[in-house]
Amino acid sequence: MQVPHLLWVKSSYSGTSSNCVEVTEFGHGVAVRDSKSPRGHLAFAIPEWSAFLQAVKDDELD
Repeated sequence: MQVPHLLWVKSSYSGTSSNCVEVTEFGHGVAVRDSKSPRGHLAFAIPEWSAFLQAVKDDELD
């Protein structure tokens, strides 16, 4: 899925390191990428992304 030019937001957990996770919303989805590889990204529908975030908050992932 091609993501249009959008504003990418760096995770507040990335701190000052160069290992940054960036997220952007577009249409009915969310895209995530590594700031060191801006051409590559993973795209998710909003319900999938919300389920992932809830699983992280609930400490359900290893």
